[in-house]
Amino acid sequence: MAVQFALPAAVSYGVADFAGGLATRRTSSTLVVIAVSQFAGVAVLLPALMLLPGRPSAAAAGIGMLAGLAGSAGLVLYFRGLARGPMGVVAPVSALTSAGLPLLVGMTAGESAGPLTAGGVVVALLAVALATAGTAQDRAAAGGVLLAIGSGMGFGLFFVALDASPADSGLWSLLAAKAASVVVFAPLVLARRNPDESVWVRWGLIVLSGAADMVANILFLLATRHGSLSVNGVVVSLYPVVVVVLARFVLRERLTWLQATSVALALTAGALLSS
Repeated sequence: MAVQFALPAAVSYGVADFAGGLATRRTSSTLVVIAVSQFAGVAVLLPALMLLPGRPSAAAAGIGMLAGLAGSAGLVLYFRGLARGPMGVVAPVSALTSAGLPLLVGMTAGESAGPLTAGGVVVALLAVALATAGTAQDRAAAGGVLLAIGSGMGFGLFFVALDASPADSGLWSLLAAKAASVVVFAPLVLARRNPDESVWVRWGLIVLSGAADMVANILFLLATRHGSLSVNGVVVSLYPVVVVVLARFVLRERLTWLQATSVALALTAGALLSS
């Protein structure tokens, strides 16, 4: 039953990341894009709080705030990576990195790893190596890969923290996470002396990114309540499929053969890990 939540979460994360990355490319302020998208996420979360039962607590608030800080750092690095390097490479590398932490934590907690999981880890590492090697001659693209790895660490911590939230807290931990994000980004945006007016021209992409991201967060949290962290973490890592497809058909983005191989391996690893 958990996969029924995790797979739609992967699709929603993919839509959110593509829309946010595209908005960042077309503006000069990653921070403003993220800050505005946070409010769109709150607009989705507040009605959901009333629909799904839960009890607020200090534990839910504390864990949620930690998750929000980790996720905020991941978003900054990820959107900058999408704006700097090929989306079709940045997205899979970030996803594989973010899947590694939940997988490691889950295995440490006693969740079993079969031969398919072990094979998926090996393929994933090869994919990351090829993605980096394929961009070694392009400083901008190589920088995008490094940003993707950093963002994946932030996302992985976000997933682990959400899984650790109290089972009876409903979506209150997500509210605390979103509050932490707003507290971080709002002052940074207000402190900008020369705000980027083009951000508001891209408001549709930004709102879509924030709303889709929150839907994905809700689905992932529900998935962890019905299944294991390690499995759900890697199923959600399939979201680059959506980013790759959208980048290919919307942006007409082309990859080198080595980069294309790394993407194929990344997607294969995601399939193995989710089996």
